[in-house]
This record gives sequence, structure tokens and C-alpha cells, in this order.
Amino acid sequence: MKVVLFCGGYGMRMRNSVHDDIPKPMQMVGPRPLLWHVMRYYAHFGHKEFILCLGYGASHIKDFFLEYRETASNDFVMRDGQVHLLDNDISDWTITFVDTGLESPIGERLRRVRDYLDGDEYFLANYADVLTDAHLDDVVDRFHASGAAASMMLVPPQQSFHCVEVKDSGEVKEIIPVADLQVWVNGGFFVLTQEIFDYLPPGGDLVGDACEVLAGQGRLFGYRHTGFWKPADTFKERAELDDGYRHGNRPWALWELSHA
Repeated sequence: MKVVLFCGGYGMRMRNSVHDDIPKPMQMVGPRPLLWHVMRYYAHFGHKEFILCLGYGASHIKDFFLEYRETASNDFVMRDGQVHLLDNDISDWTITFVDTGLESPIGERLRRVRDYLDGDEYFLANYADVLTDAHLDDVVDRFHASGAAASMMLVPPQQSFHCVEVKDSGEVKEIIPVADLQVWVNGGFFVLTQEIFDYLPPGGDLVGDACEVLAGQGRLFGYRHTGFWKPADTFKERAELDDGYRHGNRPWALWELSHA
């Protein structure tokens, strides 16, 4: 299936300063940017046709792939001045780069790449800054079994906040870590059908508009995942992923297990 990735946000919470113009998907985790890790995850499961919804910092993303260096993350032999790769990352990928606007919400970005889906009945979609160890084949299979028009991954809340039950008088009755509540949050990793476009108004939002309508109809499937899932929405979260990578703690890198 084709994979649509939303790469156009400003990522203000990720930037070190107002002068930092590197888009969030291009922030580094180990030797490669976040976007590469997301794409490599999908490619591991055989989904190698990508449609990148570009916006802010599009030139950085284009240049990365136009100047791609396989030797940065693959072993190779140099002989007589020639490089012979022992493995490769992206040689069999197809990547479509589409300018979807600087200010477009995610639903509008998806609308603007519809033609590049070639009418495929099913396709995958995701944010470009979130990683997981979920078994994608199982995600897709359970979506098909559900008969729904769309699905999203659901994960427990990641924040360390506490919820407080309080009376009108101000008396606090109970304090509960949000992670202990029986609630789920949107984790991305969407599986979608062409029907999703019937519920996406111009300038609309994928979750707030289309998914909300489908949920009201009982036609949105939620895949609950309690394993590894981590966004890189802030500089701190990206740094934690980078630190984990450098210390060998990278559970999202399922492709490494297949080479072990």
C-alpha cells in the first residue's frame, strides 16, 4: 500500500531558536532524520511507495533525498576507489514529493495528494515524527477484519501529568496519574480507504473532521497498542530517541532484528 506522510508542520516546540529552520521530520535520531526512521519502518513491512506532504522546510527534505548517502548507515567495501555497498536503504523506494502548503491542516494536505494515490482503495497515512514497534501487518489485518472505513492506532497517554478530582468547594478528593486512567489517545499510524475523502471538507482536519464523523457512525476502528510508541513533538522527546538510539535502545528499528 502507498504511505502518505505529513511532513509540513512548523514544529515550533522542536526548534532551538527562531533561527532554526530545520523542519521537525529532519531532526536527527542517530545518523538519520526522524522521517527516515518512519519510512524505514514502513519499508520493513513491504510498503515502499511514499507520498510526502511537504510544507515548511520542504527544501531540506528534498535535498536530503536528492543527496542521499547510503554509506551513512550501511556497510560497504571500497576497492580501487569504487564503493561497493553490502546493503542499502532506499534503492527500491518510490518517493513522491508534493507541496501541500505552509498553513494547510493535515486533512487538507491529504486532499491535495489524493490524485497521487492512483485510486488505490486502501492506503496508509501517518505523522512524520512518531515511532513504534507495533507489528504493522497485524494493524492492517485487524483493520480489514473490522470492516471499518478507517483506523487509527490508540496508545495510553504518555504524559506524566496527574488528574485531580475536586469538589465545588475546592476539596481535592483524588489524584490519579493520567497514565493510570483507562483512556486512549490518537497515536497516528492510520489505515484509510478512499471513503475518507467524502468526509474531508476543504481546509479540514483528518481527525477532527473525517475520523470524528466515522466514529459517530461506528465505522472507525481503533488499534490499541501498549508496546513502544513515542512521538518526537518536542526537543526533549527527540533527544530521548537519539540517546536511546546511540545506546542501542531502539525498539522501533524492527529492520535491524531481521539482520541479526
